[in-house]
Amino acid sequence: MTCACNVLPLGTWIKVTNLRNGRSVVVKVNDRLHPRMKRIVDLSVTAAKKLGYISSGLTRVKVEPVEKKQIPR
Repeated sequence: MTCACNVLPLGTWIKVTNLRNGRSVVVKVNDRLHPRMKRIVDLSVTAAKKLGYISSGLTRVKVEPVEKKQIPR
């Protein structure tokens, strides 16, 4: 799964946690957002579905960088 982010370098793995339901996913930053975008991260549809907020469109999340060896397979 992937995401777009302007704050972290491309290739960074991050853990994104939905603050409403506690679900988490690990995604790789592979794209950038528009420079005027206020959001921190924009997730792929698959990642949004796993976090359980696809129908609402936006939700508050916690973003934490993780090392590649910590990524669950």
